[in-house]
Amino acid sequence: MKTPIALILLSFMAALPMQAFAQRADSAVYGYNSKKPCLPVRDISEEELAFTDGERIKYTVKYIWGGINTNVGDAEAILSEIDHDGEKAYHTKIYGKTRRFFDIFFKVRDFYEAKFYARNCRPIFFHRDIYEGGYVMTNHYYFNDKTYEIDARIQKMNRTPLDTVLPGRICTFDLLSLFYFARNLDFDNMETGTEQPISFAIDEEIFELYFRYLGKETKSIRGLGTFRTLKFAARVVAGEVFSGKEELMIWVTDDRNRVPILFESPILVGKVSGNLVEWDNLKFPLDSKIK
Repeated sequence: MKTPIALILLSFMAALPMQAFAQRADSAVYGYNSKKPCLPVRDISEEELAFTDGERIKYTVKYIWGGINTNVGDAEAILSEIDHDGEKAYHTKIYGKTRRFFDIFFKVRDFYEAKFYARNCRPIFFHRDIYEGGYVMTNHYYFNDKTYEIDARIQKMNRTPLDTVLPGRICTFDLLSLFYFARNLDFDNMETGTEQPISFAIDEEIFELYFRYLGKETKSIRGLGTFRTLKFAARVVAGEVFSGKEELMIWVTDDRNRVPILFESPILVGKVSGNLVEWDNLKFPLDSKIK
Protein backbone atom coordinates (compact mmCIF):
# COMPACT_ATOMS: atom_id res chain seq x y z
CA MET A 1 0.00 0.00 0.00
CA LYS A 2 1.34 3.42 -0.97
CA THR A 3 1.52 5.89 1.91
CA PRO A 4 2.62 9.41 0.94
CA ILE A 5 1.24 12.88 1.70
CA ALA A 6 -2.51 12.55 2.19
CA LEU A 7 -2.38 9.04 3.66
CA ILE A 8 0.34 10.07 6.13
CA LEU A 9 -2.01 12.81 7.29
CA LEU A 10 -4.97 10.46 7.33
CA SER A 11 -3.02 7.87 9.30
CA PHE A 12 -2.06 10.52 11.80
CA MET A 13 -5.64 11.76 12.12
CA ALA A 14 -7.24 8.34 12.23
CA ALA A 15 -4.79 7.02 14.78
CA LEU A 16 -6.31 9.30 17.41
CA PRO A 17 -7.59 7.63 20.59
CA MET A 18 -10.66 5.53 20.02
CA GLN A 19 -11.49 3.29 22.92
CA ALA A 20 -10.21 4.66 26.21
CA PHE A 21 -13.15 6.64 27.42
CA ALA A 22 -15.71 6.06 30.14
CA GLN A 23 -19.17 5.38 28.75
CA ARG A 24 -21.62 7.92 30.09
CA ALA A 25 -24.69 6.59 31.83
CA ASP A 26 -27.03 8.07 29.20
CA SER A 27 -25.05 6.76 26.19
CA ALA A 28 -26.34 3.98 23.94
CA VAL A 29 -23.47 1.52 23.47
CA TYR A 30 -23.39 -0.75 20.42
CA GLY A 31 -22.05 -4.31 19.99
CA TYR A 32 -18.83 -4.63 21.99
CA ASN A 33 -17.27 -8.09 21.58
CA SER A 34 -15.02 -8.93 24.52
CA LYS A 35 -13.56 -11.95 22.66
CA LYS A 36 -11.90 -9.66 20.14
CA PRO A 37 -10.83 -6.11 21.05
CA CYS A 38 -13.29 -3.71 19.50
CA LEU A 39 -13.95 -0.01 19.57
CA PRO A 40 -17.15 0.77 21.49
CA VAL A 41 -19.56 2.87 19.45
CA ARG A 42 -22.04 5.15 21.19
CA ASP A 43 -24.68 7.72 20.35
CA ILE A 44 -23.38 11.28 20.40
CA SER A 45 -25.69 14.19 21.18
CA GLU A 46 -25.84 17.23 18.93
CA GLU A 47 -24.45 19.40 21.72
CA GLU A 48 -21.54 17.04 22.29
CA LEU A 49 -20.35 16.86 18.67
CA ALA A 50 -16.89 18.41 18.39
CA PHE A 51 -17.46 19.72 14.86
CA THR A 52 -20.10 21.47 12.80
CA ASP A 53 -21.18 22.21 9.24
CA GLY A 54 -18.58 24.20 7.30
CA GLU A 55 -15.52 23.26 9.34
CA ARG A 56 -12.27 23.50 7.37
CA ILE A 57 -8.84 22.46 8.64
CA LYS A 58 -5.59 22.53 6.69
CA TYR A 59 -2.25 20.86 7.40
CA THR A 60 1.28 21.15 6.01
CA VAL A 61 3.64 18.17 5.83
CA LYS A 62 7.38 18.63 6.37
CA TYR A 63 10.24 16.27 5.50
CA ILE A 64 13.39 16.26 7.66
CA TRP A 65 16.61 14.40 6.79
CA GLY A 66 20.10 15.57 7.73
CA GLY A 67 20.28 19.22 6.71
CA ILE A 68 17.00 19.03 4.77
CA ASN A 69 14.01 20.57 6.52
CA THR A 70 11.31 21.60 4.07
CA ASN A 71 7.56 21.68 3.50
CA VAL A 72 6.67 19.13 0.82
CA GLY A 73 2.88 18.96 0.75
CA ASP A 74 -0.49 20.05 2.08
CA ALA A 75 -3.83 18.45 2.95
CA GLU A 76 -7.18 20.10 3.60
CA ALA A 77 -10.34 18.64 5.16
CA ILE A 78 -13.74 20.21 4.50
CA LEU A 79 -16.93 19.13 6.30
CA SER A 80 -20.56 19.69 5.32
CA GLU A 81 -23.88 18.60 6.80
CA ILE A 82 -26.14 16.45 4.59
CA ASP A 83 -29.35 14.45 4.74
CA HIS A 84 -29.09 10.68 4.28
CA ASP A 85 -32.43 8.88 3.94
CA GLY A 86 -34.05 11.39 6.28
CA GLU A 87 -31.27 11.25 8.87
CA LYS A 88 -28.66 13.88 9.63
CA ALA A 89 -25.21 12.96 8.36
CA TYR A 90 -21.93 14.57 7.34
CA HIS A 91 -19.92 14.58 4.13
CA THR A 92 -16.20 15.21 4.41
CA LYS A 93 -13.65 15.70 1.64
CA ILE A 94 -9.87 15.69 1.96
CA TYR A 95 -7.49 16.90 -0.72
CA GLY A 96 -3.77 16.13 -0.50
CA LYS A 97 -1.01 17.22 -2.85
CA THR A 98 2.71 17.81 -3.10
CA ARG A 99 3.91 21.35 -3.63
CA ARG A 100 4.83 22.38 -7.16
CA PHE A 101 8.59 22.03 -6.80
CA PHE A 102 8.31 18.48 -5.46
CA ASP A 103 5.94 17.48 -8.27
CA ILE A 104 9.12 17.16 -10.35
CA PHE A 105 10.33 14.31 -8.15
CA PHE A 106 7.11 12.65 -6.97
CA LYS A 107 3.76 14.19 -7.86
CA VAL A 108 0.86 13.49 -5.50
CA ARG A 109 -2.78 14.35 -6.09
CA ASP A 110 -4.98 12.53 -3.60
CA PHE A 111 -8.71 12.83 -2.98
CA TYR A 112 -10.67 11.19 -0.18
CA GLU A 113 -14.31 11.57 0.78
CA ALA A 114 -16.66 9.92 3.24
CA LYS A 115 -20.22 10.14 4.51
CA PHE A 116 -21.10 9.18 8.08
CA TYR A 117 -24.05 9.41 10.49
CA ALA A 118 -24.18 12.37 12.88
CA ARG A 119 -25.67 10.25 15.68
CA ASN A 120 -22.66 7.93 16.10
CA CYS A 121 -20.19 8.70 13.26
CA ARG A 122 -20.67 5.20 11.82
CA PRO A 123 -19.58 5.23 8.16
CA ILE A 124 -21.98 5.17 5.22
CA PHE A 125 -19.72 5.63 2.20
CA PHE A 126 -16.01 6.05 1.47
CA HIS A 127 -14.16 6.98 -1.71
CA ARG A 128 -10.42 7.13 -2.29
CA ASP A 129 -8.91 8.33 -5.58
CA ILE A 130 -5.14 8.79 -5.58
CA TYR A 131 -2.35 9.61 -8.00
CA GLU A 132 1.10 9.15 -6.47
CA GLY A 133 4.14 9.26 -8.71
CA GLY A 134 2.27 7.52 -11.53
CA TYR A 135 0.59 5.02 -9.21
CA VAL A 136 -3.22 5.15 -9.37
CA MET A 137 -5.64 3.55 -6.91
CA THR A 138 -9.36 3.96 -6.25
CA ASN A 139 -11.56 2.60 -3.44
CA HIS A 140 -15.35 2.70 -3.20
CA TYR A 141 -16.90 1.38 0.02
CA TYR A 142 -20.57 1.02 0.96
CA PHE A 143 -21.10 0.16 4.64
CA ASN A 144 -23.97 -2.10 5.76
CA ASP A 145 -25.20 -0.71 9.07
CA LYS A 146 -26.89 -4.00 10.01
CA THR A 147 -24.30 -6.66 9.16
CA TYR A 148 -21.29 -4.26 9.25
CA GLU A 149 -20.00 -5.80 6.03
CA ILE A 150 -18.36 -3.47 3.52
CA ASP A 151 -19.20 -3.77 -0.17
CA ALA A 152 -15.94 -2.70 -1.77
CA ARG A 153 -14.69 -1.97 -5.27
CA ILE A 154 -10.92 -1.56 -5.57
CA GLN A 155 -9.10 -0.67 -8.76
CA LYS A 156 -5.33 -0.41 -9.11
CA MET A 157 -3.89 1.36 -12.15
CA ASN A 158 -5.87 0.34 -15.25
CA ARG A 159 -6.51 -3.23 -14.09
CA THR A 160 -9.94 -4.83 -13.88
CA PRO A 161 -11.73 -3.60 -10.72
CA LEU A 162 -11.92 -6.02 -7.80
CA ASP A 163 -15.41 -6.33 -6.29
CA THR A 164 -15.33 -7.88 -2.84
CA VAL A 165 -16.98 -7.88 0.58
CA LEU A 166 -14.85 -6.99 3.59
CA PRO A 167 -15.89 -8.53 6.95
CA GLY A 168 -16.23 -5.38 9.00
CA ARG A 169 -17.37 -5.10 12.59
CA ILE A 170 -19.35 -2.47 14.51
CA CYS A 171 -16.04 -0.75 15.24
CA THR A 172 -14.59 -0.88 11.71
CA PHE A 173 -14.39 2.55 10.12
CA ASP A 174 -12.84 4.14 7.11
CA LEU A 175 -10.04 6.58 7.91
CA LEU A 176 -12.13 9.72 7.60
CA SER A 177 -15.14 8.70 9.69
CA LEU A 178 -12.68 7.31 12.25
CA PHE A 179 -11.05 10.73 12.52
CA TYR A 180 -14.32 12.52 13.26
CA PHE A 181 -15.51 9.82 15.66
CA ALA A 182 -12.25 10.08 17.58
CA ARG A 183 -12.79 13.77 18.24
CA ASN A 184 -15.97 13.00 20.19
CA LEU A 185 -14.59 10.73 22.88
CA ASP A 186 -14.56 11.40 26.61
CA PHE A 187 -10.92 11.45 27.70
CA ASP A 188 -11.44 12.08 31.42
CA ASN A 189 -10.77 8.50 32.56
CA MET A 190 -8.18 7.51 29.99
CA GLU A 191 -5.35 5.29 31.24
CA THR A 192 -1.86 6.33 30.18
CA GLY A 193 0.36 3.87 28.33
CA THR A 194 -2.27 1.20 27.68
CA GLU A 195 -2.63 -0.09 24.12
CA GLN A 196 -6.12 0.41 22.71
CA PRO A 197 -7.38 -1.15 19.45
CA ILE A 198 -8.21 0.62 16.19
CA SER A 199 -10.00 -1.06 13.26
CA PHE A 200 -10.21 0.51 9.79
CA ALA A 201 -10.43 -0.48 6.14
CA ILE A 202 -8.20 0.73 3.30
CA ASP A 203 -7.82 -0.83 -0.17
CA GLU A 204 -8.82 -4.53 0.14
CA GLU A 205 -7.71 -4.91 3.76
CA ILE A 206 -8.89 -4.26 7.29
CA PHE A 207 -6.16 -3.18 9.68
CA GLU A 208 -6.20 -3.84 13.44
CA LEU A 209 -3.73 -1.41 15.02
CA TYR A 210 -3.48 0.43 18.33
CA PHE A 211 -2.85 3.75 20.03
CA ARG A 212 -1.57 4.77 23.46
CA TYR A 213 -2.48 7.87 25.46
CA LEU A 214 0.65 9.49 26.92
CA GLY A 215 -0.91 12.28 28.99
CA LYS A 216 -1.27 16.04 28.80
CA GLU A 217 1.47 18.33 27.51
CA THR A 218 1.97 22.02 26.82
CA LYS A 219 3.24 22.20 23.24
CA SER A 220 4.71 25.15 21.33
CA ILE A 221 4.42 25.07 17.55
CA ARG A 222 6.39 27.50 15.47
CA GLY A 223 4.13 29.95 13.68
CA LEU A 224 1.03 28.69 15.48
CA GLY A 225 1.50 29.33 19.20
CA THR A 226 1.50 27.42 22.49
CA PHE A 227 -1.33 25.01 23.32
CA ARG A 228 -2.58 22.70 26.03
CA THR A 229 -2.63 19.31 24.32
CA LEU A 230 -3.36 15.63 24.73
CA LYS A 231 -0.47 13.48 23.51
CA PHE A 232 -0.77 10.08 21.84
CA ALA A 233 1.38 7.43 20.18
CA ALA A 234 -0.07 5.24 17.45
CA ARG A 235 1.19 2.29 15.48
CA VAL A 236 1.23 2.95 11.74
CA VAL A 237 0.71 0.75 8.70
CA ALA A 238 3.87 -0.65 7.10
CA GLY A 239 4.38 0.46 3.52
CA GLU A 240 6.68 2.53 1.35
CA VAL A 241 7.00 5.30 3.97
CA PHE A 242 6.64 3.56 7.36
CA SER A 243 8.39 0.36 8.41
CA GLY A 244 5.51 -0.53 10.73
CA LYS A 245 7.83 -0.64 13.75
CA GLU A 246 7.80 3.05 14.66
CA GLU A 247 5.02 4.99 16.36
CA LEU A 248 3.40 8.18 15.18
CA MET A 249 3.37 10.89 17.88
CA ILE A 250 0.24 13.04 17.86
CA TRP A 251 -0.78 16.19 19.75
CA VAL A 252 -4.48 17.15 19.93
CA THR A 253 -5.96 20.37 21.32
CA ASP A 254 -7.16 19.95 24.89
CA ASP A 255 -10.46 21.74 24.28
CA ARG A 256 -13.91 20.78 22.98
CA ASN A 257 -12.78 20.83 19.34
CA ARG A 258 -10.19 18.05 19.79
CA VAL A 259 -8.32 19.17 16.68
CA PRO A 260 -5.00 17.46 15.86
CA ILE A 261 -2.37 20.19 15.65
CA LEU A 262 0.94 18.33 15.27
CA PHE A 263 2.37 14.92 14.40
CA GLU A 264 5.88 13.53 14.09
CA SER A 265 7.27 10.16 13.04
CA PRO A 266 10.49 8.58 11.81
CA ILE A 267 10.14 7.02 8.37
CA LEU A 268 12.35 4.68 6.34
CA VAL A 269 14.64 7.59 5.43
CA GLY A 270 14.48 10.66 7.68
CA LYS A 271 11.47 11.97 9.57
CA VAL A 272 8.10 13.41 8.66
CA SER A 273 6.13 15.97 10.63
CA GLY A 274 3.05 18.03 10.01
CA ASN A 275 1.03 20.72 11.71
CA LEU A 276 -2.22 22.61 11.52
CA VAL A 277 -1.81 25.86 9.57
CA GLU A 278 -5.36 27.09 8.88
CA TRP A 279 -8.84 26.57 10.28
CA ASP A 280 -12.33 27.99 9.75
CA ASN A 281 -15.71 27.45 11.40
CA LEU A 282 -14.59 25.43 14.40
CA LYS A 283 -17.62 24.69 16.54
CA PHE A 284 -16.06 25.87 19.81
CA PRO A 285 -13.48 28.50 20.75
CA LEU A 286 -9.88 27.29 20.43
CA ASP A 287 -9.35 28.00 24.10
CA SER A 288 -6.54 25.46 24.47
CA LYS A 289 -4.29 28.09 22.93
CA ILE A 290 -2.27 29.73 25.70
CA LYS A 291 -0.37 32.29 23.59
